[in-house]
Amino acid sequence: MSAEPQEPEKLHGGRLVARRLKAHGVRRVFTLSGGHLFSIYDGCRAEGIELVDVRHESAAAFAAEGWAKVTREPGVCALTAGPGVTNGMSALASAQQNHSPMLMLGGRAPALRWGRGSLQEVDHVPFVRPLVKLATTASSTAEIPGLIDDAWAEALRPHSGPTFVDFPLDHVFMEAEEAEPAEVPARAPALPDACWTARWRCCAMPSDPW
Repeated sequence: MSAEPQEPEKLHGGRLVARRLKAHGVRRVFTLSGGHLFSIYDGCRAEGIELVDVRHESAAAFAAEGWAKVTREPGVCALTAGPGVTNGMSALASAQQNHSPMLMLGGRAPALRWGRGSLQEVDHVPFVRPLVKLATTASSTAEIPGLIDDAWAEALRPHSGPTFVDFPLDHVFMEAEEAEPAEVPARAPALPDACWTARWRCCAMPSDPW
């Protein structure tokens, strides 16, 4: 007897985000905990991506740019909706001027309730567009993997720089089938964590605890 065909696996939007980040070699995401991002956090934990929780969104965004400066790979931060994203805009401007490859993931109020005054409802794209190479909003759960791939490629394309994608709360918590992923370009072998620690030590102030 032939085996019955298996139905494609469905994953929530945050897991789809994390799957694509992992495929591109992301090991850390800088963030400040916010409810619009919980699905992404869940996906990162499931995929083994470290969440570095800071105390202000600007610190998360500047940490992502610093990561890009040191590694020349896109640094990734995740900022909650409204003031979370706007607090990270100075880092986007810095990444733009320094040509630092960077990907900012934004939370966003639910699409199905847009215009009804949901918590921290702000259309971020017009604000960040002058500072980034690509700024877009996921219009469905199914298109999330492709948007991550596009933003990653654009961040690295010369001249490198920051990109931005935000995810409405309903889309990032709903499920969709994982589409056939785009081919990921070959990457240089990652240096071990000890090498990155040594680089950070070279940049640290003498009073920094190591």
